[in-house]
Amino acid sequence: MGKTERTGSALSRRRALWIGGAAAVVVGSGVVASRGGLPGPAKPRTPGAVDQPGVEWVAASSANWRRAERPDDYRIDRVVIHVVQGSYATALKVFQNPLHAAASHYVVRKDGHIAQVVRELDVAFHAGNRAYNERSVGIEHEGFVDRPESFTTAMYAASARLTAGICRRYGFPADREHIVGHSEVPGADHTDPGPHWDWDGYLRLVRGELRRKTPPKGAA
Repeated sequence: MGKTERTGSALSRRRALWIGGAAAVVVGSGVVASRGGLPGPAKPRTPGAVDQPGVEWVAASSANWRRAERPDDYRIDRVVIHVVQGSYATALKVFQNPLHAAASHYVVRKDGHIAQVVRELDVAFHAGNRAYNERSVGIEHEGFVDRPESFTTAMYAASARLTAGICRRYGFPADREHIVGHSEVPGADHTDPGPHWDWDGYLRLVRGELRRKTPPKGAA
């Protein structure tokens, strides 16, 4: 699981600032533009809507993510793979706790069921690195890094469909530059997904999904 993102001190009403090397304009107390340009109108947000067909919406605490308008304000070009070090239910519980100060976008259960807890539009505090939070989608997986039996066939298949969907939506390739483990994030102090995560098999599954002419209906 990730660590909180620190946003710094309070900002004046009309002050401009730099975030991750890109200019941002502040209106009131919220950042509404970054990367050197306005992102355009706010995207529609329907309560309970999900970005990936077939997943369940289970909202994380708003303390564990921040509103954005990705990919207009921050380009998305990464998936970060996490392992809970616990159960699916534990992940959902802590992501709903405002004191946890972290959440991924998705949680994948051993049987392949997936919950989305943060919209892909928004920046989830999952990677322990602000720049990676802004550019990535985080996927948490039920299980333990030191237990290979945690990673079931159903989990890999569902997660691969999800990652393929993210690659399609944002137009980046399914390779080890763009699909990374939490342990590979610069400055990370986590070890997940650990030595038992089958990267070769996982990427084969993701690429297989991408070769489909159309994604399976209702599949997560």
